[in-house]
Amino acid sequence: MNFFKTKNKRSIKFKWEDLQRRAAEQTIQTKPHEEIREPLEPSLTDNLQKIKELFGNSDDIIMREIRIGKEGRIKACIIFTDGLIDSQSAQNFIMESLMIDWRTTGIDSESVTGYNLLHHLKDMVLTVGDIQDINDFTNLLDSLLNGKVILLFEGYSQGFAVEMKGGKERSVEEPTTETTIRGPREGFTENIRVNTSLLRRKIRDHNLWIESRKIGKVSKTNVSIMYINGIANDKIVEELRKRLDRIKIDSILETGYIEELIQDAKWSPFPTMYHSERPDAIAADLLEGRIAILVDGTPFVITIPVIFAQFLQSPEDYYNRADITTLLRFLRYVGFFIALLAPSFYIAITTFHQEMLPTQLLITLAAQREGVPFPAFIEALAMEVSFEILREAGLRMPKAIGQAVSIVGTLVIGSAAVEAGFVSAAMVIVVAITAISSFIVSNYELAISIRMLRFPFMAIAASFGLFGIIVGLIALILHMCSLRSFGIPYMAPFGPFIKDDQKDAIFRFPRWAMFSRPRLISQTNITREDTPAPKADPK
Repeated sequence: MNFFKTKNKRSIKFKWEDLQRRAAEQTIQTKPHEEIREPLEPSLTDNLQKIKELFGNSDDIIMREIRIGKEGRIKACIIFTDGLIDSQSAQNFIMESLMIDWRTTGIDSESVTGYNLLHHLKDMVLTVGDIQDINDFTNLLDSLLNGKVILLFEGYSQGFAVEMKGGKERSVEEPTTETTIRGPREGFTENIRVNTSLLRRKIRDHNLWIESRKIGKVSKTNVSIMYINGIANDKIVEELRKRLDRIKIDSILETGYIEELIQDAKWSPFPTMYHSERPDAIAADLLEGRIAILVDGTPFVITIPVIFAQFLQSPEDYYNRADITTLLRFLRYVGFFIALLAPSFYIAITTFHQEMLPTQLLITLAAQREGVPFPAFIEALAMEVSFEILREAGLRMPKAIGQAVSIVGTLVIGSAAVEAGFVSAAMVIVVAITAISSFIVSNYELAISIRMLRFPFMAIAASFGLFGIIVGLIALILHMCSLRSFGIPYMAPFGPFIKDDQKDAIFRFPRWAMFSRPRLISQTNITREDTPAPKADPK
């Protein structure tokens, strides 16, 4: 019996080793993501066969063989990816130029030989703007997958890549995640070139520089950084270049990939990068000396470095009067603390510090909690988890019914829980105020951080009361003061305290008083405003 068990184990082991060996051999033979540095062949047939093999005969790779020249003696091929180019422009400016217009120029194909033919096509025949020479399959594949039309010719080991990007794309629309009350109602799209053009329209300065690179061994995603030369800190720009160049990954599908790979604080709940889909918000950050990171395929743009106060600000703050903006910012800070600490204070007071409540209110709360079988912490935890589930369900469901389900579900569950005696009415009120206050925080990532931190504060409030909340706040503030965003203190201008930057922290001074940029972010060009305060003309 033991002999058969040993034999079966050995057989399974040999089969597993054989499978591993075959998988390794197949990986070595295919090498699917290795760059192909082979030069183009003079034979057009060999080049086309190589392209078909590399793409596995994919039917979206269109190859149109034609004959060009006065007598049609030159064999050529037009190659493009269906859906990535503007087909009408390719027909008007490439096919007609090669197949019709060149035949009427009176130049015989025998009069231009060798590379003179390619020069003649580029200088006198093709009526397009961007034409690049390609000599190897790496450049050919990269150009083909980036929406360019490839031209190859029989007898020449060189071809052309013609810019003809097109296809179906989403037009510029109003942002969906950031409500616009006053200001431009245009948002970024999934096309990186459209996004850079939106920023160019707002900042018409030659010092707005763009640096591009491809990240991702498989996806080869276009990633660009934008900054204003002379305003942005050169050391931060160089540090960003180093962090982007260190990225070794298969694909980049959204800015979240970049954010997670280059951020300073890996385990902090607070975001150390700011993202937005509003061009006016990103343009304002660029003018303050920050750097924007754009990723092809997503409408969200990242800016670095950031500070905590930036997440409690809104682009509309600079479109309204200073007094209105200051009031709204106070409300956001109040909403921030309510969303973070309201359930914790309720748990601490009802559990440990009942003497802090007025007698009449204490009697009312005691009467409500008389039939509740759970302590305040379990009560609050159940209500908060239920609300988070309803909120997430409302976000993931179709828009037509998502809001209705979340609202109706909250009302029904809250009312039924109170009537059944599982929770008190006061707890439902506290959870509702907490949820509404979390919506006043304009930045979605900071709102998620508040939702995460709310539960630890509830736990320490249930264990140590108000003393635990105070210790937790001290620990949280110390953690936030230790954070850095590309070397910039996260809590600036509060810690370190910068007097000149207080004009745009909690308060918002009038525009004519905001004469300088943030000191720690832009260290090369501080002056921003030089306009005196407005005065009425004497009559």
